[in-house]
Amino acid sequence: MVQKEGSLGHYSSTSIDNVLKEVDSSNNGLSFFEAEKRLKEFGLNSLKGKRESNLFFEFLSHLKNPLVLVLLVAAGVSFFFGGKVDAAIIIIIVFLGVILDFFQEYNAGKAVERLKESVKTKVSVIRDGKAKEVFIDHVCVGDIVLLNPGSLVPADARIISSNDLFINQSSLTGESVPAAKTHLKISSRIRSLGELDNIVFLGTSVVSGSGTAVVVRTGLDTEFGKISKDLSAVPAQTEFEKGINSFGFLIMRYMILLVLFIFLFNSIIKHNILQSFLFSVAIAVGLTPELLPAIMSINMAKGSFNMAKKGAIVKKLSSIPDFGSMDVLCTDKTGTLTEDKIKLVKYVDVSGKNSSKVLLNAYLTSFYHTGIVNPLDSAIREFKHIPISGFEKVDEIPFDFVRRKMSVVVEKSKKRYLITKGAPEDVLKSCSHCEVKGKVKKIDVKLKNNITKQYHELSRQGFRVLGVAVKIVRDGKQGYDKNDEVKMRFLGFVAFLDPAKKGVKDVLKEIHQMGISIKILTGDNELVTNKICSDIGLEVKGILIGKDIEKLNDDALRVKVENTTIFARFSPDQKNRVIHALKYNGHVVGYLGDGINDSPSLKTANIGISVNSAVDIAKESADIVLTHKSLEVLKGGVLEGRKTFGNTIKYILMGLSSNFGNMFSVLGAVLFLPFLPMLPIQILLNNFIYDVSQVTIPTDNVDKEFIQKPKRWNMPFIKKFMLTFGTVSSLFDFITFFILFGVFHSTAAVFQTGWFMESLATQTLVIHIIRTRQTPFFKSTASKYLLFSTIACLIIGWTIPYTRLGKYFGFSPLPLNIVLTLTVLVILYLVLVEIVKRWFYKRFDF
Repeated sequence: MVQKEGSLGHYSSTSIDNVLKEVDSSNNGLSFFEAEKRLKEFGLNSLKGKRESNLFFEFLSHLKNPLVLVLLVAAGVSFFFGGKVDAAIIIIIVFLGVILDFFQEYNAGKAVERLKESVKTKVSVIRDGKAKEVFIDHVCVGDIVLLNPGSLVPADARIISSNDLFINQSSLTGESVPAAKTHLKISSRIRSLGELDNIVFLGTSVVSGSGTAVVVRTGLDTEFGKISKDLSAVPAQTEFEKGINSFGFLIMRYMILLVLFIFLFNSIIKHNILQSFLFSVAIAVGLTPELLPAIMSINMAKGSFNMAKKGAIVKKLSSIPDFGSMDVLCTDKTGTLTEDKIKLVKYVDVSGKNSSKVLLNAYLTSFYHTGIVNPLDSAIREFKHIPISGFEKVDEIPFDFVRRKMSVVVEKSKKRYLITKGAPEDVLKSCSHCEVKGKVKKIDVKLKNNITKQYHELSRQGFRVLGVAVKIVRDGKQGYDKNDEVKMRFLGFVAFLDPAKKGVKDVLKEIHQMGISIKILTGDNELVTNKICSDIGLEVKGILIGKDIEKLNDDALRVKVENTTIFARFSPDQKNRVIHALKYNGHVVGYLGDGINDSPSLKTANIGISVNSAVDIAKESADIVLTHKSLEVLKGGVLEGRKTFGNTIKYILMGLSSNFGNMFSVLGAVLFLPFLPMLPIQILLNNFIYDVSQVTIPTDNVDKEFIQKPKRWNMPFIKKFMLTFGTVSSLFDFITFFILFGVFHSTAAVFQTGWFMESLATQTLVIHIIRTRQTPFFKSTASKYLLFSTIACLIIGWTIPYTRLGKYFGFSPLPLNIVLTLTVLVILYLVLVEIVKRWFYKRFDF
């Protein structure tokens, strides 16, 4: 029986054996059968709670659109007053539109979810006595979880074994420093979460060390889950989402003013409130690009598929356009600019001579350390086998990003040694003496300068350098900490080479031509970084050292970041300051990282980019995960992001200009015509056919010129575009009105049919003009699917008035002379739009 009633304080003060007994588990973990049983009984380990997918309810959610609800109410009112045919047609058109929207979004969403599964976070647990990887939401109470550096803690759990385990639990407790954890039982007095030293919490992550823990709380029952019940944390909006909101407010303002005027005017002048109400609602539908969510979903899904083919898996769909809008990429150099094949090359004392003592002590720290997995330690261990059989590990002081060093305490022949390895300048701070040619000397200014000079010389040659120091520990205490790293003896350096990546020079040139500037944010020193940048041809405009950023206030930093390429010896907090400064300056910032210390920056950036081989916390924090760390892969993803943004903007620009033009034409028509220019059901039919024709926009080609530079939302441009091309659309509508009413003296039915056909043709075909800045059909042609959908929908729309169905919509078949006149008008309209387009783009740029 699974016990879920005990408090965390209770589990904290209970022995490990009793905790395992209470959750009905053991050191061998759960069986797969028992785990599946518990998941069915208690649900997935998710903060969203148990949610079964139901097609019917998902479909109903698409009816929540305010315009859809108003149309359904309008249909009900129409039916009540005897307009049964009108009501039926309105309901049919509404449901056809909702079905179209639902299936497009549903299919796109399902496809994207399948892609996300490929980078879904997994966690190591003990099942049937063996270590297995399971998805984080499949963890259940009683599971034994393995905790390693970089791992996410998947649930609230009681630690049952620990080895120098440090947890970053700032997201829950606000502690800025990682918390040391133990498996030992603590007293039963009431404690705050921060004092529960043998409990790990969902939403935290392992900084260093290792351990195992038994899960006692999952999902909404966890401390993080309890907070999420009360606080719905709204994620920060992407640049693209901000643009969509601005666009929505723009539409809303125009729509409310226009609809209110038409409704009041028709009601007062023509004394038909019901007809005026239906007409006004239809106008609102015509002005609103209600298919935008579906177009965006299809666009994003197609973009995510294309990006996946190029090695970039999208976790957050709205980040795709931002990926294309990115104009600054912040990245570390390792694996991005370099081969990420680090090899130990030198092990020298302070005089520059090879030293077996330096190598031995460096090897001991790498062999016995259990903290963050580090390629430098792997390089030391793989350099060559060094016999250390006489040494025994006593303790370890894990690495952290403030000290920038780590230590181990070892014992041999009853002598204890504390060995420290890390950033040379930080190791040197812990040293009072130095070993030179076998002699111990006190470090004076001259000797310190010589040591620093040698370190800088190695760095200038492109080596990554670590300092090594040692001291004999004469006390016999059990535990050691960073306060013991004092009065040490500096031995020398171990130097590594990670050569510049082949071909990266050409990729960097292409990325620069795409309008993206590269900034290197690294914990390494500026000399190594500058050498690598020189090798790959990356222009270095300026260098900023971590210690110097503390002297700059935010305003000064915002100026400094613009002309700085290398940010060296930076801590995670300092990296965050740089990203905030760049965002404040109006840049769309991408951050590429794969380590534990990268997760804050991945969240801060507009687009967090990680790699599939990254630690869990980095992958979880990222918006996009690359299959391998490569600027070539990233470049391909950026281009797909720009194509996605481009196709979305096509629909918005085309829909706004034609819809706004048509609805502005209505404003003039209701003032001067003795009848409605188009019946409400005709407007709805027009809008539905037009929407269907545009569903294929996500398949369209995007001009090379559009994707050469980053593109962002530009509301002033969109307004100018809407007013310019809306005016052209209205001009031809008024010409159509004059010819139909003034020249042909058409009846209401003929007039309405004529404008329906002209309006449908102009707004359906104009996409071929607006979709490109080039000459359509000659220099830039739409995709075959967009060509087919626009032509097919135009044929269907122009055929309906001549069928039996036409009479239900109030259409009247047009004579040949009117059809030919409308055809000429449509051609002239498209020609004029092309002329105006060329004039417009000479004056304005998106």
